[in-house]
Amino acid sequence: MSVSTVTAGFVAVTIGYTSSAAIIFQAAAAAGASTAQISSWLWALGIGMGITSLGLSLRYRMPLLTAWSTPGAAFLATNLPGVPIEEAIGAFLFSALLITLCGVTGLFERVMRYIPSAIASALLAGILLRFGLELFNVMENQWRLPLAMLAAWVAGRRLWPTLAVPGVLLIGIAITLWQGQLNLQNIPLAPTAPVFITPVFSLPTLISIGIPLFVITMATQNLPGVAVLRAAGYQPNSSPLISWTGGATLLLAPFGGYALNMAAISAAVCIGPDSHADPRRRYTAGVAAGVFYIAMGIFGGTVTGVFNTLPSVLVMSLAGIALLGTLSGGLANAFENSGQRDAAIITFLLTGSGITLLGIGGAFWGLVAGLVVLKLTKPPHG
Repeated sequence: MSVSTVTAGFVAVTIGYTSSAAIIFQAAAAAGASTAQISSWLWALGIGMGITSLGLSLRYRMPLLTAWSTPGAAFLATNLPGVPIEEAIGAFLFSALLITLCGVTGLFERVMRYIPSAIASALLAGILLRFGLELFNVMENQWRLPLAMLAAWVAGRRLWPTLAVPGVLLIGIAITLWQGQLNLQNIPLAPTAPVFITPVFSLPTLISIGIPLFVITMATQNLPGVAVLRAAGYQPNSSPLISWTGGATLLLAPFGGYALNMAAISAAVCIGPDSHADPRRRYTAGVAAGVFYIAMGIFGGTVTGVFNTLPSVLVMSLAGIALLGTLSGGLANAFENSGQRDAAIITFLLTGSGITLLGIGGAFWGLVAGLVVLKLTKPPHG
């Protein structure tokens, strides 16, 4: 462990929770979940992400982070109203079973072999683009805090490269405290109790909720998640990774763990040079993230209260700065091969656009479009 890897793990977890925790609340509420059941959803997701991130990172010595399916939560928030929560749990189990089968049979790994490094790097850069842009967009209204944090990062890259991001985090918190924008009073300190919900399997719900959740999780989460790892130089066998995330979801779905998958955005913090100069030691960032996830799962209500007190400008600035190194590396790798630049730019722009077509996010369509362009522009053999 090192200060930089522990910080990278903390930043990764911070990005994951602050960027999409509200969507989890919306999805659970759409299913008619009670307050205790909503807390149970956060417990299940935190415990699941923590154990899988910690275990996989230790087992394979790579920064293998897992996450909840944010696009999946968005899909649930708009499609679960009117569906009994017991039937929703049944659909979660069905989706998890399909994901597990994709891992066990090796189908997912066979698909990943056909994605070249340039396309994977462009996909990574496209996923991270909006975070880099948001760093400067927030300056339009609140420029002092993000500018100070950016200045701290520049100074850190010059003077202490491995501790640049920790320095940014400290500067951001110090300025927030000085401005009196951080109020930690009236935040509950109590562990969250899991609530078991007996699943009910309804064929219409399995088709309308379970199958789309499976497709969204695989196409917009697991596919970019593994691609991000490979773009960073890690070459894991994706089959056991998908199997473990699917299996963990099977166990935790009755408590509200609707979908666990390989992380892309939060993992990017841990696989870049800001995490550690030595790629072989970056796996400890995944271990640290796992510990933080478990703590957040146990104290879901407390953690939610703390995150709600952080100014949004601090969170957005921290996310953007923490991902700058990984974004620049992805762009460099994406356009290194002149024969694949046309496909890479299509993948990058379509992914970065953030559009949603047919209920599926731009990351999937960017990948598909890039592969099609690569096939069409590839010179004939001979």
